[in-house]
Amino acid sequence: MRSVYVFNGPNLSRLGTREPDVYGAETFADLTALCRETGRELGLSVEVRQTDDEAEMLGWLHEAADGRVPVVLNPAAFTHYSYALRDAIAQRTAPLVEVHISNPAAREEFRHNSVVAAVATGTIAGFGLRSYVLALQAIAEISAE
Repeated sequence: MRSVYVFNGPNLSRLGTREPDVYGAETFADLTALCRETGRELGLSVEVRQTDDEAEMLGWLHEAADGRVPVVLNPAAFTHYSYALRDAIAQRTAPLVEVHISNPAAREEFRHNSVVAAVATGTIAGFGLRSYVLALQAIAEISAE
């Protein structure tokens, strides 16, 4: 069974209580369960992590690159300014799909730019937690090629 990491950035542990009109009522536990179940259906072993710490996220991305493990990444606020994250993603050795629960392009102007998109395999945004399902499906298809 192919391993896949699902990495989540700042404030995503607050799902369900953080701006439910934007991010929905589902919790981080719901997200974790959805990713694991989707992975099982796709023949993937999914490990879900969340951090508010940029340095920890960088370490995880290095771990993924060293292990050639595909990644579904919701960089959250790091999306818009973390060149360190961008540089770590550029070192990837397997597919990496950037995901967002909301559609950043339809929100505040500062959210319109992703510094990581150019080094990701692709980006899926605006479909709620379903963005993760779509990203895992993409990883499964790409990994099968």
